This record gives sequence, structure tokens and C-alpha cells, in this order.
Amino acid sequence: MTTTITTERALYRLMTWLSPSYPVGAYTYSHGLEHAVDVGWVTDRLSTEAWVAATLRHGGGFSDAVLLKAAYEAEAELAEVAELAIAFTPTAELALESEMQGAAFLEMTQKAWPEAALERLTAVWSGPYAYPVVVGVAAKGAGIALDQVLEAYLHAFAANLVSAAVRLIPLGQTDGQLITAALEAVMAEAVIEAKDTTPDNLATTAFMADIASMKHETQYTRLFRS
Repeated sequence: MTTTITTERALYRLMTWLSPSYPVGAYTYSHGLEHAVDVGWVTDRLSTEAWVAATLRHGGGFSDAVLLKAAYEAEAELAEVAELAIAFTPTAELALESEMQGAAFLEMTQKAWPEAALERLTAVWSGPYAYPVVVGVAAKGAGIALDQVLEAYLHAFAANLVSAAVRLIPLGQTDGQLITAALEAVMAEAVIEAKDTTPDNLATTAFMADIASMKHETQYTRLFRS
């Protein structure tokens, strides 16, 4: 039986797990944004904000949130959720992004924050492990409230894209923070929608982000792995 931990401890755990310092290599991935910058689809603060917002509401951020929630709530169907998360990834590079971070998060969390829930995940599914699935299972095992982990996960997802844009375009740090501030309401809406979406109804419509990821795979010069 999972015991809910205090708000303070949950915040500490989430800030640790989803911090840029947690060794999952998030900083090496741009989720296709590098190609979007390279071809001129994203060029400034406003276009970056629009790109990240669309990814949160209609693309990889949203699908990750739905799959995280499904893994968090899963009982007998946990293996099915883990398999769906791998199958739903639209491109090879985005699969690499999710699976490598998932594997790194699983390895580090089992060492530093061992949870029976993660042992159950590895018992029912041999891998690969999608990042949102591992985070969802770990959060449930730690007794962290679903709303908290969804908000923290999407914040980290968005922050990583904004950080990539600051380096790629480049943007100033002020513009990066203005984007982050503007995305607060978008993230809140994405959490609400993700909670109301079942895996059977999961769909994404951020096609340009998927295309950018496909094009990035053969881009001549690259700073990021996706």
C-alpha cells in the first residue's frame, strides 16, 4: 500500500528527480527544436513560446503527461502502459530521447531512492522504459500526489526546451524567463487535459515538432541528440 508523503518531502523529491542536475542527460535533447531553429521556424521569443506551448498542449509534453498518469494509476495493466509508451513515440530520435532518459532515471532512482514500485515495473516489463512511465511509477511508489508530479514533469519538459532555445537561437536569459512565465497557464491546462484523457483516447497533433525530429536525424551540424 502506498503512503502519501508530506507536501514538503514530495517537493524535495520532485525537485531532485526533475532537476537539471539529476543525471538523465536531458540537456542533450531538444525534442526537434534544433531543426526548427536551423530552418527558421523558431527565431525569437514569441515563436519559441508558441512552439513550446504547442508541444506541451498537443505534442510530446501532452502525451508524456497522459502516459505518466496511466503508469501512476496502473495496476495489472502496467506492462501494457509501458509497451504503449514505447509504441506511441513518433520518431526514432524521440524514442531515443525517452528511452535513454527512462533508463538513466530508473538506474539512478533505484540506487538513490529505491522503491518497490520500480522493482515491480522491471518485473512486469523488461524494457525499454519510456521516461514518463518510470517517473510515474516512482512517484506513485513514493506517495507523491499525481497533480504534483504532472506539474513538475511538464515544468521540467518545458524548461529543457526553453534552455535549448536560449542556447540555439540564441535568446537572452530574460527572454527565457519571460517564456517560462508565459507558459505557466499552458502547463496548468495541459495537466487538466491529461488527467481527463485515457490512453485509449490519446492523440497528438504537433506534427511540425514530429517532422522537425525526423529532419534533425540527418541535419548536417547538431548540438543536440534529438
